[in-house]
Amino acid sequence: MAVVHIENVKDFDPEVLQASGRVLVDFWASWCAPCMRMAPVLDEIDADYPELKVVKVNVEAAQEPAVRFGIDSIPAFLLFENGKVIKKAIGAMPKDDLAKQLGL
Repeated sequence: MAVVHIENVKDFDPEVLQASGRVLVDFWASWCAPCMRMAPVLDEIDADYPELKVVKVNVEAAQEPAVRFGIDSIPAFLLFENGKVIKKAIGAMPKDDLAKQLGL
């Protein structure tokens, strides 16, 4: 499954909260160097976990979801299951560390 990019707040709920199964959300910004380093890691996770939907939310274009979920540092990763947050990780890290923190 391809990584879904959200640039508009109206797309968040249908893509994340109304999705069945698990959704990994990456809150990021284009000016954030650690966020840029995580882009290929998210692509790898998307490839390695086909049952997982990966969504990237640009906090500059869609601020409301970041505020709603208390994101005050990026990159931030929330793992949702059937619309509910079940795990959270903050900061740039290798793929295996992120997967471990999120229980993937």
